[in-house]
Amino acid sequence: QVQLVESGGDSVQAGGSLRLSCSASGFTFKDACMALFRQAPGTSREGVAVADSNGRKTYADSGKGRFTSSQDNAKNTLDLQMASLKPEDTAMYYCAAYKAYCSGRFFPQSLYHYWGQGTQVTVSS
Repeated sequence: QVQLVESGGDSVQAGGSLRLSCSASGFTFKDACMALFRQAPGTSREGVAVADSNGRKTYADSGKGRFTSSQDNAKNTLDLQMASLKPEDTAMYYCAAYKAYCSGRFFPQSLYHYWGQGTQVTVSS
């Protein structure tokens, strides 16, 4: 059974930091492309970061310089360290997996095979 479980969401003040984690099971993690998306109320879901098992990564402009992803193929986890958080980072953050190599690039969301339930990040000013 495939599972993607996000954790680490919390309420923080602007300028604070959070570390989100996505734990995966039920598929070959090292052969997959792992991504994090977010969706704020009233907006479309957007990509935040994506990484492949070879370490190739892409960050959305919104998080460049503030967010850092790391993948542990032995533990089947994808972490996102978020620093200098802003109120506009407030959203539900979702983990997604694409069951093939992606060269660290985002694909259309409809192509991702698995999704987690999300973890809420709230940043207050």
